[in-house]
This record gives sequence, structure tokens and C-alpha cells, in this order.
Amino acid sequence: MKLKLLFNGFRHGHINTLYQKAVASDAVDVVGCIEQNEQARNNAQDLLGATFSEKPYDAWLQEDIDVVAIGGAYGERGEAIIRALSAGKHVIADKPICTSLAQLKEIRKLASEKNLQVACMLDLRYLPQTLRAQEILKSGRLGEIRNISFNGQHCIDYAHRPTWYFEEGMHGGTINDLSIHGVDLVRILSGMEFTKIDAARCWNSYATKNPDFLDCATFMARLENGAGVLADVSYSAPSQVFSMPTYWEFKIWCEKGYLTFCYTQNSVTIYEEGTEEPVVLSGLCAERDYLNDLTDAIESGDRAMTESVFASTETALTIQAYADKETNV
Repeated sequence: MKLKLLFNGFRHGHINTLYQKAVASDAVDVVGCIEQNEQARNNAQDLLGATFSEKPYDAWLQEDIDVVAIGGAYGERGEAIIRALSAGKHVIADKPICTSLAQLKEIRKLASEKNLQVACMLDLRYLPQTLRAQEILKSGRLGEIRNISFNGQHCIDYAHRPTWYFEEGMHGGTINDLSIHGVDLVRILSGMEFTKIDAARCWNSYATKNPDFLDCATFMARLENGAGVLADVSYSAPSQVFSMPTYWEFKIWCEKGYLTFCYTQNSVTIYEEGTEEPVVLSGLCAERDYLNDLTDAIESGDRAMTESVFASTETALTIQAYADKETNV
């Protein structure tokens, strides 16, 4: 029997991808869509052919539905997820799932108490180049990971960026917004957790129309084995960002070599100790995605996916809180 899926919120274009996957899925059935914002609702109708309901969210939560997909403004997501979990519904959300550690604590508590799953659209996990990198690192071919750096620069793109980004309380910080992808991949690829934040900073530089919007973000942290992590996840890139090699670029320095890959190239390059030429390996085709992971977790009851989403979210929010404290000093 298909899982019944309700969509709550279409305020960011990321959620469109999930809607398309859900409509094409044999495992879920989209039973309704909710969106209060007229422009966002019209966009989803035009782009996706989505049909919207006037029934309030809380009324929907009393219906026979299994999963709620959350795609509202960032500052509204945590409360929407808490309400869904309180009503006994599983959740899949665009990133970030919430904007504060207090919200995350309540989400974790409810998910655990009610044995519910919380998935997130962390799509970098399923890239062919990510899967190849994971295979190489797990094999031990390059030895222990010693240092990692990643870039996740985006463009501020005022022409297409949702206006709610710049409303007080709606964004939740550039580190939490963007670095969740990089933090998640570092955890997945290294098999280690973040143990210490050494530095984090957010500041305004490119969002000239909104001087209070801290669009630039960098941080330095450590993993369990002492390996360093350096990251830049600023809204600093030009409009060509999606074709640039610096768009989600990962550099992993290991005991016996170096591995690098990026979002825009379907391959991994490795430089091994004692060899003269780099080796370029093509990516591995993904056999699943975040929707598959959710439906499998619901069927099996295995909470590994949910706990991994929580761990990555907590790390990103903790780094954001560190940067916020430094900004306010």
C-alpha cells in the first residue's frame, strides 16, 4: 500500500524536486498540497500542476496521512515539523529542517517518543561522484583522513531569491542554510563526527540591499581523529556558480594521498603517494535517493537515517550558534 503524503509549503524551489519524485513514485501517493502564499502557490501550480487545498494544516494532520513534506520558509519549518510529529506523522523536509537548537531538541524528542522518521533532502549524498569518493575512502586506499576542506559558495541572486530570506527570523543563518550539505558529506565520507569548533564567522559583503543579512560564512572545526575541516559557504559566487568547479568542491587530504571532487563534474580525482599522474575515476550510479531512504526506513523501523539527519543538522546549527555569538561580541 502506498504511503499517503501531504505537502506543506512551496516557498523554496527545492521542494519542487521532491514533488516530482513523489508523483513518479510507486511507494507514495500525494494526497494534498497546502501553501498560504499566493505567489508560491501559483508558481507551483504553473510549474508542477499541483492542486492545492484550502483545508488548514491542523485539519489535514487529523486525516489518514502517513508523511508530511515540509517546504515552507526556513523560519517556519521547525514548528511545522513539530506539529506533524505531534500528530503522529513521519516527515521529509527540505534543508534546513529548522533554525534553532531548541527546535531540533523538540523534534528529536518527538521523533524518538513516537518512533517516527524524519528525512531531509540532502541530495549531495546520492551524487555519483560522492558514491565513488565514499567507496575509495572506505577501501583504505588512501589511508586515514587528515584534513578536509570544502567550498559551497552560492550566488545572492536577488532576481530569483525568495524575498522571505531577508525577513527577520525567516532565514536562520547562512551556515545553517548552506553548510548542512557539506557537514553531512564530511560525516558520511569520513565516518566521523565533528568534535570541536575552532572558529566561525558570518558577515555581510554581497547582499548590498540588505546590510543586516550576513551572506558570507566560513568556519574551522575538528573531527574525532583531530583532522581539520575548513569551509566557505558564502553567498559570494557570480551567477555562473552552477557551472563552476568551486560549486560544492571537496578536498580530502589523507595519509597516503589526496582526493577531490565537485558537484559539476561526474568524477573523482585522486593523487596517490609514489605515483606521478593523477587518477580520474568516473562516478557510481545512485540506486536510491532520499525518498527511497524514507520509505525504506518507515517500512523497516530502522532509525539510522533519521539519526544521521539529526546529527548533521545539530552540527550545522551548533556552528551557526558559534558564529552568531562571535558576531554579537
